[in-house]
Amino acid sequence: MKSIITTSDAPQPIGPYSQAILSGNTLYTSGQIAIDPKGNRLVTDNIKAETKQVMENLKAVLKAADMDFSFVVKATIFISDMNNFSEINSVYGQYFDDATAPARETVQVAKLPKNVNVEISVIAVKP
Repeated sequence: MKSIITTSDAPQPIGPYSQAILSGNTLYTSGQIAIDPKGNRLVTDNIKAETKQVMENLKAVLKAADMDFSFVVKATIFISDMNNFSEINSVYGQYFDDATAPARETVQVAKLPKNVNVEISVIAVKP
């Protein structure tokens, strides 16, 4: 059985998809970009601010499923420029404990929705 997870504390989908799907104890989030849900505006002042907004959006989706970042087992990061990796990683790392950080891949892509610089999705599991 699957449940659709939705929250007004994260951006509403801009296409035919859900913010997240809970299947059993596993949560699959859609990729989040740096849209501030309070004003529906992109946060692209700099890569650190953009990444922080992405992570806050993920935090809101996890919370809507009664989870937090400690439940995350896998993350996928898409970036438009690998030269931004260290700054993205420094913000991303603030949301995880090094000892229990999830598996992850980071991939540079040609273009992301709304011409953003970073998009992140996660998979989380309740024990």
